[in-house]
Amino acid sequence: MTSTIVRSEEALFARTAHLFASATEVACAADDLNTWASSRPRPRPQLHGDKRVRKMYRPGVLLDPTSAAHLRELDRVGVDVRISPDEINETIILDRRLVILAGELVGGSREFSVFDSPDVVRSVSTLFEAAWRVASPLAAYEVRFAELRALAPKLLDVLASGCKDETAARRLDLGVRTYRRRVAELMAALGATSRFQAGVRARELGLV
Repeated sequence: MTSTIVRSEEALFARTAHLFASATEVACAADDLNTWASSRPRPRPQLHGDKRVRKMYRPGVLLDPTSAAHLRELDRVGVDVRISPDEINETIILDRRLVILAGELVGGSREFSVFDSPDVVRSVSTLFEAAWRVASPLAAYEVRFAELRALAPKLLDVLASGCKDETAARRLDLGVRTYRRRVAELMAALGATSRFQAGVRARELGLV
């Protein structure tokens, strides 16, 4: 097998479940916890033996209390969790021998591309390692992120209301510059390039 297109999560896990079970090194990059196995319940995280698991997410995953708690539990049991503010190629790498790339979510389902070509695996692994080096450990990032996370629900409410920045800032008891900076930080956390897209992304994450 050099490359294979798998057209559903069920087909992906039917094809690769044994590889996940036997892998001693797993690296994962995703926007949020809905990228992989979104239709499946999240198992209680656990590591066995010398298995190494690294997971890297965008900051928006920390806006959802349930997702944030899950990441803390992963970290507690020994999974190395990092947060990257940069755009992420949604990827899983197994034992540096197999790469799975997630496609766009269309109509509630995804396609996945599975590669075992050494050149592809090496290239994707190099990109992952570069992103991993500059990403922040979960605990350190959460300290910096706490203020924005506390303010995010109110920011999303005033953005949804469509009121002017001056009005929104007064509602939140913020200066206009501070309000706009916080909105920009929220957009970056959600991986959005516009306020409209931020609202869409927040809905996808179940935040509104």
